[in-house]
Amino acid sequence: MGGSARNPGALQGDNASSQSPYQRLSRRMRDISGDRGVLKDVIREGAGELVTPDASVLVKYSGYLEHMDKPFDSNCFRKTPRLMKLGEDITLWGMELGLLSMRRGELARFLFKPAYAYGTLGCPPLIPPNTTVLFEIELLDFLDSAESDKFCALSAEQQDQFPLQKVLKVAATEREFGNYLFRQSRFYDAKVRYKRALLLLHRRSAPPEEQHLVEAAKLLVLLNLSFTYLKLERPATALRYGEQALIIDRKNAKALFRCGQACVIMTEYQKARDFLVRAQKEQPFNHDINNELKKLASYYRDYTDKEKEMCHRMFAAYDNGSTVGEY
Repeated sequence: MGGSARNPGALQGDNASSQSPYQRLSRRMRDISGDRGVLKDVIREGAGELVTPDASVLVKYSGYLEHMDKPFDSNCFRKTPRLMKLGEDITLWGMELGLLSMRRGELARFLFKPAYAYGTLGCPPLIPPNTTVLFEIELLDFLDSAESDKFCALSAEQQDQFPLQKVLKVAATEREFGNYLFRQSRFYDAKVRYKRALLLLHRRSAPPEEQHLVEAAKLLVLLNLSFTYLKLERPATALRYGEQALIIDRKNAKALFRCGQACVIMTEYQKARDFLVRAQKEQPFNHDINNELKKLASYYRDYTDKEKEMCHRMFAAYDNGSTVGEY
């Protein structure tokens, strides 16, 4: 990311040979700490709101020392970066300040003076004492869990004092956390977040004119739970959540598909076929649904072949027994 900014040769046009590459680079960077301890240069603009102080962030980053082209620290090799909470998981004060100035999708370059990085001692053997470091950071996404954590800690009576929109927002945040964990294949942790969201929605009573908002939010969480329990190899529970989703929307193709998948795993083939045919009726050209029906047909053929073979062996054993008895 941004290799030209780290390469001293890219800065030759500055005509400031007496200054180091980072000193020359700093001249065109914006001061975001107020004392020029953290300087910023935006490579690609982001969109939406700024990162909130208690957020958990999903970032790609690489840290560089002056005159070195390879990073001393980077998480760019990870397929899925770890979600990090500000104030807990991020140890550099400069990085925290930098992230608070960013928006989703933004890519920026930062210079951190020693007081905002590794201090007077550095971090031996990699970081010498009193070292200014360059970090390139891409903010993929962020989730603000502070509001959600505080709200979930309240009693049901206290939660009822808040407007419905607050409950829906907190439930959506919990579901987003679950989605992130699911994408990391942390299915058990994702399940915990989804259940937390569902509990909030179950506990909340809403006037008739707003009940559809609660049901719509519940439907999304139930579908997530059904899929998660399939990943956890607990098909009976996946089926239960899928059927709850169908109570809200009996024609929901995803819910029908999840129920069908669960029944296939449990070898309840007739029930699986009923769900999958209904799902196909809603989405005739859905590749996943059609493939599952083909898979089901294959499983069912194998199942009936085994049943026939078992019956044949039983009757063969019976016939042999009768012959022996006649002598």
